[in-house]
Amino acid sequence: MTTDVQGRALAVLNRVAQADWPDRLKLRKPFEKLLYTGSRTGFRLASQRAGKQAKEPRKADPDGLFDLSLSDEQQMLVEMLEGFAAEVLRPAAHDADTSAGLPAELLKQALELGLTHYGVSEVHGGMAGERTVVTNALIAEALARGDLSLAAALLVPLSAANCIRRWASPEQQAQWLPAFVAEEGPPLIGIAVGEPQLLADPGELKTVARKRGRHYLLSGEKCLVIRGREASQLLVAAQASDGPALFLVDATAKGVERRAEPAMGLKAAGTARIRLKGVKVDASRRLAAEKFDYQAFLDLNGLAWCALALGTAQAALDYVIGYCNEREAFGEPISHRQGVAFMVADIAIELDAMRLMVWRACALAERGQPFHREAYLARLLCAEKAMKIGTDAVQLLGGHGFTQEHPAERWYRDLRAVAILAGGLHL
Repeated sequence: MTTDVQGRALAVLNRVAQADWPDRLKLRKPFEKLLYTGSRTGFRLASQRAGKQAKEPRKADPDGLFDLSLSDEQQMLVEMLEGFAAEVLRPAAHDADTSAGLPAELLKQALELGLTHYGVSEVHGGMAGERTVVTNALIAEALARGDLSLAAALLVPLSAANCIRRWASPEQQAQWLPAFVAEEGPPLIGIAVGEPQLLADPGELKTVARKRGRHYLLSGEKCLVIRGREASQLLVAAQASDGPALFLVDATAKGVERRAEPAMGLKAAGTARIRLKGVKVDASRRLAAEKFDYQAFLDLNGLAWCALALGTAQAALDYVIGYCNEREAFGEPISHRQGVAFMVADIAIELDAMRLMVWRACALAERGQPFHREAYLARLLCAEKAMKIGTDAVQLLGGHGFTQEHPAERWYRDLRAVAILAGGLHL
């Protein structure tokens, strides 16, 4: 099995390295670095599993300190994805927003990245080890520097894989996870949590699952489901008699109604409204992890949106700095004006605070420690400051910020989703 897992990981990296578009977009060097690192890591894991280091206990972090430094593998992954975001996602973002859809070529290129391998455990052919939350947050942040809406859409399969790996039983994982690393590409499974009621609380679900023998009957309504119309299956959060639960539902099953739900932002993500009318779901398709923690599930959903907010807010900061240094008024760059300089500085300060909060929550979750408080605070901060950063970016561009000539207005619309969306993504 070790050889098989390592071979699959190398196959993904080789497929990326052999694609022609990295040369065209000048991304060959980051891909080759990641290929080398992935090979090195794979052989190290193989030797560990073969027993050469089996007697050595895994070393804990010194004093359990919160370490902000990235591993070599994480750093190379971030560099590769930031290049992809800048060279592929950013140029495609405007047209994708206008057409409210994902270009086929973009989907093909994203598939070659093999991101779902980071959501599938090694025993099932992926590259997800014991600690994946921070790496998944870094993936989301890096992609969102290109465009938040496109990043959210592309991360749906990875999010579904994370949910199944974390909240499904070992038998369900063995049945469902291998499809995410198959050669033909991962299944598209939308995550349906949010509900359309006034002041809806994802912790108090109105969608219900009633047990009927060996089946459940699901009834309710879900809103703003990312890529909900094109998904082949849906991971639905519903209230069962023994508490909240997750169900894997066939999107074409009798009683499932789907329609487009265009929103202010996230247009390329294809948001949809899902109505469930007595949908019959086999009991074996209820995710059955031994210790299902619904609050942790919601917290990891929220941190995924926070990570996207970090990437887009960073893109906004980088953009306004360049604009304000180049834009002149009264014979000098507008960045020389204190009102402008202070606003840019505030964005940088707020962004660093957001990143520290999110990374701290992710680090705790990754170590298996309680992280609800930190995730809640991170979500509150990101919900407020992401919207403010989007607003300030538009303001700093003046009249240009109101037009589609610059991406600030799109970032403004997309960043407001951070305070609204429940579900859809999962770290």
